[in-house]
Amino acid sequence: MREINQLKQKYQNVVTSVFENKSLGSVAVAKRIANLIRKKATQEKPFVLGLATGSTPLGVYAELVRMHKEEGLSFENVVTFNLDEYLPMAPADKNSYVRFMHENLFDHIDIKSENVHIPDGSLGEDEVVDFCREYEAKIASFGGLDLQILGIGRTGHIGFNEPGSGLYSLTRRVKLDPITIKDAAKDFGGEAGVPKEAVTMGVSTILNAKRVVLMAWGENKAAIVKRSIEDEVTDLIPATYLQYHSNVQYVLDNEAATDLATTEIPWLFGDIEWTDRMIRKAVTWLALQVKKPVLKLTDEDYIKYGMRDLLEACSNSYNINIKVFNDLQHTITGWPGGKPNADDSHRPAPSEPARKRVVVFSPHPDDDVISMGGTFIRLASQGHDVNVAYHVSGNIAVSDEDVLRYAKFIKMFNGAFGGGESIAEDKLAKIVEIIKNRKPEDLDSPEALEIKGLIRRLEALNADEFVGVPENKVTFLDMPFYKTGTVKKKPLSQADIDVIVNYLQEVKPHQIYAAADLADPHGTHGVCFDALIGALKQLEGEAWLEDCVLWGYRGAWAEWNIADVDMAVPLSPCEMDGKIKAIYCHGSQKDNVLFPGEDKREFWERARDRNNATAKLYDQLGLAEYEAMEVFAKYDFRK
Repeated sequence: MREINQLKQKYQNVVTSVFENKSLGSVAVAKRIANLIRKKATQEKPFVLGLATGSTPLGVYAELVRMHKEEGLSFENVVTFNLDEYLPMAPADKNSYVRFMHENLFDHIDIKSENVHIPDGSLGEDEVVDFCREYEAKIASFGGLDLQILGIGRTGHIGFNEPGSGLYSLTRRVKLDPITIKDAAKDFGGEAGVPKEAVTMGVSTILNAKRVVLMAWGENKAAIVKRSIEDEVTDLIPATYLQYHSNVQYVLDNEAATDLATTEIPWLFGDIEWTDRMIRKAVTWLALQVKKPVLKLTDEDYIKYGMRDLLEACSNSYNINIKVFNDLQHTITGWPGGKPNADDSHRPAPSEPARKRVVVFSPHPDDDVISMGGTFIRLASQGHDVNVAYHVSGNIAVSDEDVLRYAKFIKMFNGAFGGGESIAEDKLAKIVEIIKNRKPEDLDSPEALEIKGLIRRLEALNADEFVGVPENKVTFLDMPFYKTGTVKKKPLSQADIDVIVNYLQEVKPHQIYAAADLADPHGTHGVCFDALIGALKQLEGEAWLEDCVLWGYRGAWAEWNIADVDMAVPLSPCEMDGKIKAIYCHGSQKDNVLFPGEDKREFWERARDRNNATAKLYDQLGLAEYEAMEVFAKYDFRK
């Protein structure tokens, strides 16, 4: 337990505040900034604020703007210094941090223009060193930063202090890490368009701030947040340097805090309430630590791993083991829609009605088969009325090469069977010309996006037919928030929610399956899930909704912790092969995925490996051994 004691010491030095979602976390940070601004104003002193860019602080900036407009928060005494800027980068460029800050904050508040300081990305090579020296001097002339807000990159960088940055580094020119360049590629039309250098405040500059707040949202940041807090200080993860700061606060949402020891094993950090779900979480963790099936855990195992209070509450390990084993056993079912004429008292899904109306929501046109293709096949083959609804077209994830390939096919088809030129061919010729002359930074033309959307529709219809869902049961919702033609999407609106409300009112399902994969690095899954929850709340009081159950599945990016699983559907080797073939129907997403994230495996490989690993986990815990498993969590949307 020495490692746990060391972790406890670290948590005493790094204050961590976890919020239910990023909106609440952002408001909390904005309120802290506002309080410090007002306090300094009463002292007639400037408040010196270090600012960050990227998606992480957007909610903070929006709340500060709201407080300025609705509560009279003044920024006249505020002096700002931004962390970094790409090099080279013209201030007016759509990807410049100058433009970002003005569009999201400065143009909407009463800050004085002379009090705004952002690194200059338009400097010549011989000007950068002097600029960096002057930037440090300006910060010092105001008495240093009163507060620095930060995000965190998946390399652990803060600002553009990439792995290898020194503890005593100051504002300087840096080369960007290849991973950082990959992450930025979506904004620059590919890696080739991303600047390879930047100007950034140094680690020492950041650590000299009187207060530091680091924000992180989403499960895709969970791993690096854990390492930055719990690992030893190392220049390979620059965020670990924050452990040296005497006034640092991590502000996280639930998903970003997922991997922290205080979240994973909270019983080792203080008294907790031993709910049924917490007991399952602790016991499965213990079984995996000691490499024993649940039913073989002993009193000594519980005591050694800090669970004496649980042992005393349940009298002995045997009682706990049986309870958790039965709990896990009851999650397993080969009948996700319910088994007709069966005792369903211990099954995840009720037996009645025997034929259920089912809706499978899929953010993109392949998430359904990637995440629950086997369950999809089961539901259809067991006679349920299965409907599929795709939230967005997914057109931006289709390559230009695919469009050119389909255009060539149509031209050949017309030549062989069409008997001459067609309007469609003229349109395709225009698209081909646009694509061939397109520069990396250019957006897709509306015509190309239309073709890319059709490609993904065709693939989805083929996959649905393969798993047993006819075309008349498939709906493409084309939600408004997605229709920008770029990776950056519009905020969720009532118009998006209305699309789902109207669809649900038409189908009136008994079961809903939806992607609750908030680790999706591009955010689409989260927006779609929020829209669904908003629609269900809006439909509260509808009679059909009383018997409706919402099952959340994970996508290509992560899997449920076994403590959160409410239904596990086992798959045979044959069913796993069928699932993979359904994924193969999405040819535009195979071999050359445009947005693969950090995981370079193809989607069918991720699905296979994840489902096999889940089955192996159940086996290790002493349950039946299966080839693969798809797992789901039940959501109580009525809260």
